[in-house]
Amino acid sequence: MPVIYKISPRLAWKQAEETGVFKGAPVDIQDGYIHFSAAHQVRTTAEKHFAGQTDLVLVCIPSEALGDALRWETSRGGDSFPHLYASLPTKLATAVIDLPMQADGKHLLPKDIP
Repeated sequence: MPVIYKISPRLAWKQAEETGVFKGAPVDIQDGYIHFSAAHQVRTTAEKHFAGQTDLVLVCIPSEALGDALRWETSRGGDSFPHLYASLPTKLATAVIDLPMQADGKHLLPKDIP
């Protein structure tokens, strides 16, 4: 089962866990869907949209658990990105991983992220 990833400020995810539902970051709410990344897209997403931000987490979600509300749509560079057209039940997260900032200003990603 492919896993998709959401980068989130730790506080926003923690607040979502308290209610059981992640409704998205401001950009997600504005766009009408929750932005996710496939494994091969996480590094570029972190560099482009979260550069210099600290106290982030990487939320891991099995894509099949999202059903028809998940759509793969063409976006940046012609690549297909996963977009969730629904709120995300936080109980679906299989892992929530810290994304510490390295000395070079880039986030330290898990070893299984290319």
